[in-house]
Amino acid sequence: MMKHNQHLLTQKPTYSKEYQKYKHQQTRKKIFIFSSQIILFVVIVLLWEILAKYNIIDNFITSSPSKIWHTIASSLKDGSLLYHSWISLSETIIAFLIATFLGSFIAIILWWNETIRKILEPYIVVLNSLPKIALGPMIIVWVGVGTQAIIVMAVMIMIVITIISMLNSFLSCEPNKILLLKSMGASKWQILKKLILPYAIPEFISVLKINVGLAWVGTIMGEYLCSRAGLGYQINYGSQVLDLSLVMANTVVLCILATGMYLLVSLIEKYIRKKHNKN
Repeated sequence: MMKHNQHLLTQKPTYSKEYQKYKHQQTRKKIFIFSSQIILFVVIVLLWEILAKYNIIDNFITSSPSKIWHTIASSLKDGSLLYHSWISLSETIIAFLIATFLGSFIAIILWWNETIRKILEPYIVVLNSLPKIALGPMIIVWVGVGTQAIIVMAVMIMIVITIISMLNSFLSCEPNKILLLKSMGASKWQILKKLILPYAIPEFISVLKINVGLAWVGTIMGEYLCSRAGLGYQINYGSQVLDLSLVMANTVVLCILATGMYLLVSLIEKYIRKKHNKN
């Protein structure tokens, strides 16, 4: 009997023909979408190169894929690209981590204490509506020129959105479930740990994805204002000396780094969802 049960456990499940057909169609659809994306990218690059080569478009203004590639290759060779990329990436990651976790922590405090939430709510709304670029000169005076100012700028852009998003998620948890836990003698900490935080996981993942873009916006914005290194500095310098190939090359690298960071967050999302589903 035990051998029979072990055989059943190790035996692979058999699916119906309809399900297998559906899975096959979904696989083909994914392959088609990915292939179409690659083909579209290649067509755009080739068309851009051809138009620039035959002067149908002004390659001084638009540059061209070959010039951009040559600029990237030259920057890689002399090490400047890796240096500036690392500066921007490190600033972005630090700001991303600070804003995400500090914002989530503040949201927990505001959920925990209704009085504090009501006192601070109008100030959070004002900070959210305030153009952060307007605070740039003040930030430079407060923390100085350089990495600190850039990180503070990026954090200020992300943190209010993080607080509002996470707090709204905490407050939207079903009141009946909270009352049920309270009736069973659960403490506020237990309600937070067992109900509120698990309930807010989807919103937390959304905040991570949003903050990836905002972190890069804040970093590049800060490097425009007060930096002597980084991709934002290179883009700003290229525009000042009218080197559009330098501008486009650093923009391409910026897109690659931002995409890589977003994919990393997507992997974290899969891990969190998998762990959450097991629990």
